Amino acid sequence: MAKSKPEFSIKSYGIYELWNPKVKELPRIQNFTSEIPAVVDIEFGYILNVKKGKGCKLNFKISHPNILDKNGNVMAPFTGEVFVKTNDWSFFLGDTIWQPIQDKLGPWQIVIKYHEKIVADKTFNVVIKESDDIDEFTMLNKKINKRR
Repeated sequence: MAKSKPEFSIKSYGIYELWNPKVKELPRIQNFTSEIPAVVDIEFGYILNVKKGKGCKLNFKISHPNILDKNGNVMAPFTGEVFVKTNDWSFFLGDTIWQPIQDKLGPWQIVIKYHEKIVADKTFNVVIKESDDIDEFTMLNKKINKRR
């Protein structure tokens, strides 16, 4: 009898509570969104569920904006592999923001492949929210422009 093909589905995506990879529990979703505020230590990504896939190898790639390493060179995308542990298995794949924030702004694409075929793909846009980066001068200009 032929082995059935694994089934893949994104169960949730967006902003999660801080994730501890050393514990078995998956992080809890806090906000379903693909727009991520540029805040240090914010955790974002998705939870993928795999059915009928025990033992399958999945490859992942997290493409990010031109983040610089400590020597000022652009970092390569983050890549890796994960093995499906059970026939109904969910796992979290994501990232977080760290200082300096400026080079983290823009699209972050998280892709998972099985046998070179994309089975999950989500792009998150890391942005500075207007309310997060407003100085007094900008606030004054907004008030003046509203009165006009």
